[in-house]
Amino acid sequence: MPLPVPVLPEGVDPAWLPPAAFRAIGGRRTLIRGSAPLVETVHGEVAEACRRFGGRVERDGPDGGAYDLVLALGAGGLGDEGFSCVREGGTTTVTASGGRGLLYGLFHVVRLGADAFRGERAREIHRPALALRMLDHWDNVAVHPVMGQVERGYAGGSLFWDDGRARGDLERVRAYGRLLAACGINAVAVNNVNVHATEARLLTDRIGEVAEIAGALRPYGIHTHLSVSFAAPVVLGRLSSADPLDGAVRDWWAQVTRRVYEAIPDFGGYVVKADSEGQPGPFAYGRSHADGANLLAAALEPFGGTVHWRAFVYDHHQDWRDRTTDRARAAHDHFVPLDGEFAANAVLQVKHGPMDFQAREPVSPLIGAVPRTRLAVELQATQEYTGQQRHVCWLGPMWSEVLRFRPAPGATVGETARGGLVAVSNAGADPFWTGHPLAQANLYTFGRLAWRPDAGPREVLGEWIALTFPGAPARLSEGLHAVLDGSWRTYEKYTAPLGVGFMVQPGHHYGPSVDGYEYSPWGTYHFADRDGVGVDRSVARGTGYAGQYGKPWSELYESPGTCPDELLLFFHHVPYGHVLKSGKTVIQHIYDTHFEGVEEVAEASRVWAGLADLVEPGRHARVAELYEEQLRCAREWRDQINSYFFRKSGVPDTRGRRIH
Repeated sequence: MPLPVPVLPEGVDPAWLPPAAFRAIGGRRTLIRGSAPLVETVHGEVAEACRRFGGRVERDGPDGGAYDLVLALGAGGLGDEGFSCVREGGTTTVTASGGRGLLYGLFHVVRLGADAFRGERAREIHRPALALRMLDHWDNVAVHPVMGQVERGYAGGSLFWDDGRARGDLERVRAYGRLLAACGINAVAVNNVNVHATEARLLTDRIGEVAEIAGALRPYGIHTHLSVSFAAPVVLGRLSSADPLDGAVRDWWAQVTRRVYEAIPDFGGYVVKADSEGQPGPFAYGRSHADGANLLAAALEPFGGTVHWRAFVYDHHQDWRDRTTDRARAAHDHFVPLDGEFAANAVLQVKHGPMDFQAREPVSPLIGAVPRTRLAVELQATQEYTGQQRHVCWLGPMWSEVLRFRPAPGATVGETARGGLVAVSNAGADPFWTGHPLAQANLYTFGRLAWRPDAGPREVLGEWIALTFPGAPARLSEGLHAVLDGSWRTYEKYTAPLGVGFMVQPGHHYGPSVDGYEYSPWGTYHFADRDGVGVDRSVARGTGYAGQYGKPWSELYESPGTCPDELLLFFHHVPYGHVLKSGKTVIQHIYDTHFEGVEEVAEASRVWAGLADLVEPGRHARVAELYEEQLRCAREWRDQINSYFFRKSGVPDTRGRRIH
């Protein structure tokens, strides 16, 4: 029996899968061949499209039928997720070895739309470049007194949890899995990496709730993962220790993991944040991160599971006066000595930058520095430091720069991430899924770049536009590109300059506070004084961080004369009169970009207002309202940053503009 397409609650936006996106398939005759659970999902999708648009779907029909589309299992050598697509003799044929491949092949045809049924199309093979394409949900089961239901969540409540209990709205969870499969995501961790007391119990007596979520995601090929506490043997098992080399601890994890797989046979594995920002870890027992990760890897190995061990480990009790200590160095210092010590099914999950998802950071030097360790690269779709889904900030260009970066000769970041690509999800219970309707583009873009890291981000954005607004006239498509294409660089212009980072309000991280973290223990400093600004991370005079890179990057970053302008203040403390490669001084660059950023937001708001006749009223109104907030906040950033640096430097704006 075909699996019915999930029905969204009234008022919930269909995002990039509105019914009209299936018009090209739904009006034609389709044959589906093969038997597997996900084939029934494919059948359900096509059957619903045909019901709406008058087409016809058949199962396992004769070869001689006049079909417009054939979706068939049976091709060898494509792996479980690969598929081929060809059009000849008036028939478009998608073949796959496994059910996931056939599902991805169907969504490929949906993306092509009517073009899938025109002319001839040579046979193309499509396989994901990365086997694991995962979202980490920082969702709390119980509402946290500081972080709420979703830590760094800007899209309403959790899709999975509601004030201490499972939400139970599994139809919407299944619809979420459908959206993810349509852009190529195949794994979800359903709870926060900061595992609190209630969340810890998901591993044991509440595993049934996780199994129900897994059951809702499974029809769309999504594996479920769980964040666990390293201290679980003590917190849940009443053992006296969580020492990874203790036999009783190893037995406890083996038994608990066996029960997890009894409840969820296709369970993906564990995600662990340990010895980081107060979370317990192996350091308490004099053991290494490899010891800790390998403990869990051993428990998961009999079932084919994987442990993702996060490398976000640093001293968050720094003395701001000590300029030899550098948070940016931490991941490399901790993990490079352990290269080759991690089990084959242990994945080191590394943030793409060395600090914390800033609007501009260099690529982490740890990526490419541990060739004998499986790495997953972690991005942040939830816009913690990029406007919190109140600002338009499409991150595709930034992620593409990261994934194309070559930390060592020969291999890009996308090729180095053998353990997969992971993003902190930006989705929640909001009717538009991501709070800001245009922030949906970030979630879609992550999935497509995880499938193909070398894809052109603008091409991917075009896919999202075409799916979300089927049949969009040129004016709408061009308008959406106008407000999204450059939005990351616009955001960068009116916030922290030249890669220095942070300058945000402490705690919630929204809005400007130039010195908000400057005298704090968190290690997030800009060191602005009357003479200059920036952090000296050179080998010759500073923290030595630049030397963590291999050549040519270590040489490029070492000198202010060769360091790229956009990262200058991340690597160097320079005078306000330092001349950039653009020909401007640092101080004039700060003034100019902050004025430009506000002007660009105002122009984007005007463009959006002009699209009112082409966009559904509720969606248009939500975005228009958020543009008002973005413009207010951009002005606040401009005025605070420019005023701060004018008072520090005493250097006036050469263009004589008003600085408060």
